[in-house]
Amino acid sequence: MNESYFALEPTPIYVPDEQLADLEDRLKSTRWPLDAGNDDWYYGVSKSYLHELVDYWINEFDWRKSEAAINIYEHYNVDVNGVPVHFMRKPGVGPKPIPLILTHGWPWTFWHWSKVIDQLADPGAFGGDPAEAFDVIIPSLPGFGFSTPLPNNPDMNFWKVADLWHELMTNVLGYDKYAAGGCDIGALVTGQLGHKYSSELHAIHIGSALKLSFFNGDRAWDYSGGQPLPDDLPEDIRAGILKLDRRFASHLAVHVLDPGTLAYGLSDSPAGMLAWILERWTKWSDNDGNIEQVFSKDDLLTHATIFWVNNAIETSMRYYANANRYPWTPTHNNWPVVEAPTGITFVGYENPPGITTDNRIQSFLDSDRAQWYNHVNIAVHEHGGHFIPWEIPDKWVEDLRRTFRGRR
Repeated sequence: MNESYFALEPTPIYVPDEQLADLEDRLKSTRWPLDAGNDDWYYGVSKSYLHELVDYWINEFDWRKSEAAINIYEHYNVDVNGVPVHFMRKPGVGPKPIPLILTHGWPWTFWHWSKVIDQLADPGAFGGDPAEAFDVIIPSLPGFGFSTPLPNNPDMNFWKVADLWHELMTNVLGYDKYAAGGCDIGALVTGQLGHKYSSELHAIHIGSALKLSFFNGDRAWDYSGGQPLPDDLPEDIRAGILKLDRRFASHLAVHVLDPGTLAYGLSDSPAGMLAWILERWTKWSDNDGNIEQVFSKDDLLTHATIFWVNNAIETSMRYYANANRYPWTPTHNNWPVVEAPTGITFVGYENPPGITTDNRIQSFLDSDRAQWYNHVNIAVHEHGGHFIPWEIPDKWVEDLRRTFRGRR
């Protein structure tokens, strides 16, 4: 790699006191809805829990403590083709670390990788093999976190980020070849890297393994694709489909169709912003009905503060609309579409209706998604939800390491 990389000057994360004071004032001025009859969360986030969380945000949460934990790692701010990019880094500790770029999703932040960065960079410190060390690069997606503001790139989406990431890794940071991993939107970014730039990647490791064309088409906002449920479905399958619809339908519809309208409210009200992303953290994580089994109040508010202080809610939500408005098109016609060797992690909480953990891998192999990927390592875990590296970090690290063995 180019030695000029080390000449980059780290810039610790710092949020001005004025922004934190403004946040507190806005929280104290929240006008609350009645939310009558919603103790069971049927109508969305319960006022009783949100009020408790907002009170904690005002009176107990300490952003400076979170900021100090974040600043244990190196942070950089660079310009990549005119786009502001923040990334967190931990150098690898081993005989020959290879670079690894990890991409988060929505409503994630770069800090959702904080439970795996140390193990990946310094495996020897955790009883692993130092020969499996990575130089870990964790960017904030453009328009998320500290990769803001984004006034000149209103069309940002996952496949455009892949071009930026390749430019970041090869030209800005000077790596000849690198590794990549990601979940949620980050899995699509990483899949696109494995499609377009496979010859310059050691391999990739992802969650979900969707087709890169997932957001193409006239009904990308409709989780069912406009297909009615057959009358002869077994009742358990039907119930599973409806449960999945309730988990994702409003999210996809709003974010694909009119995220900007919602953003006016969420950009003005931190309580409103917290409610919208809390709904996803609650519904998408494997938490047995108690979100604080997965995210403590401090965790929730650390991520929420990162969204708020950067005014990132609008530009982050727009990724869905832009994936549909500017559809993915292939760079080549080779099969598999994603030619880079690919590792995949599945989790039980996201099993499709009627599919168990025991047959999840076979179900994937039998699907038309499998042929899209040059899959070399597929793992499934009974526990864990959408935020895989946060919820089951040890399992994610094991899976990822296995993907890259023999591919360095």
